[in-house]
Amino acid sequence: MSDDATAGPGGEGGTGTPEDDPERAALIREVARDVRGESDESERVAAVLFRVSDLYDPGEETDSGSIYRNMRTILQVSERGTLARDRD
Repeated sequence: MSDDATAGPGGEGGTGTPEDDPERAALIREVARDVRGESDESERVAAVLFRVSDLYDPGEETDSGSIYRNMRTILQVSERGTLARDRD
């Protein structure tokens, strides 16, 4: 593993905020496309990867907290099978 992979969020210095890295975003999105398949699980993993890639895309304004909350909601809805408002 390279030093970049072990440096923690934000690369050097570990600031917790990844730096813009379009190449990394593209690589993560390529992996997400490869992972996506027919099963619900592979769709969810691909969705997580696509959201994480947004951290490195200079055109996206997001942070790890918003990605966590978004993915938590998606996984909760998947587990329930519906949005709470649709259950009534």
